[in-house]
Amino acid sequence: MTTDFFPPIVDDPYRFGQIAAANALSDIYAMGGKPLIGLNIACFPAEMPHALLTDILRGGQDKVQEAGAIIIGGHTVKDKELKYGVAVTGRILIKDIKTNANARPGDLVILTKPLGTGIISTALKNNQADAADIEFIMNQMCELNRIAAEIMVKYEANSATDITGFGLIGHMIEMARASNISFKLQSQSVPLIPNVLGYAKGWIPGGLNDNREVFQKDVDIKADLDQDLETVFYDPQTSGGLLISAPPEKTEQILNELRSSGIEMAAIIGEVLEKQDHFIEIH
Repeated sequence: MTTDFFPPIVDDPYRFGQIAAANALSDIYAMGGKPLIGLNIACFPAEMPHALLTDILRGGQDKVQEAGAIIIGGHTVKDKELKYGVAVTGRILIKDIKTNANARPGDLVILTKPLGTGIISTALKNNQADAADIEFIMNQMCELNRIAAEIMVKYEANSATDITGFGLIGHMIEMARASNISFKLQSQSVPLIPNVLGYAKGWIPGGLNDNREVFQKDVDIKADLDQDLETVFYDPQTSGGLLISAPPEKTEQILNELRSSGIEMAAIIGEVLEKQDHFIEIH
């Protein structure tokens, strides 16, 4: 059982509903589960046209139906700020559960979606994002992690989590801490949303700086790392991809099937090490 909701990050109410629902469903997929039912959660200003709420709920319902689940109800309150999300219940066989606490030394690590939604969303809020880049991030944030979850269960990955508000670095550190290991992150292998490095020079979400402040002490940078690239690694994602840790022979199978299933930007971004002085080494 999981829940997530937040204010709009795009202008289109229907797409916002889809993104919020996909983001909530992701926590079920991150553990290898299948969503069953959802409950809408909505906060809505009294002065806003009700048609906006209708479009948001329709977007959420369509995305939940795409996941093979159903909306069975929910709750709405009047609020000064619009917010929407879903509480989701899913199911999984105990033997198939993927947690963030079982990454093992020697594993390779896959990221299934490119980074940068937080930075480009911030540019969007300030009317500084190009239309093509806005369309790219909206499509990505609407994309379910359903196929990735099914593939990682099929090939018996050891561990997984989804990349959301703590950014790539924060969620990797959570997995490293829970698994008592360290990661070697290959900086040039990390998939990025097109043009995000340009946006990173000027459009920094508040959560990104919070992530950097909290997590940078656990990171050992062993490369001449581009500052904008490092910034993207801390970027808080909405409906981000899965981070999957699996043995090398399984990793190649997972990656090949992800790409043949249309998840073309999935990439191996590093490996699992025995516990080091830092939770992440960036090379």
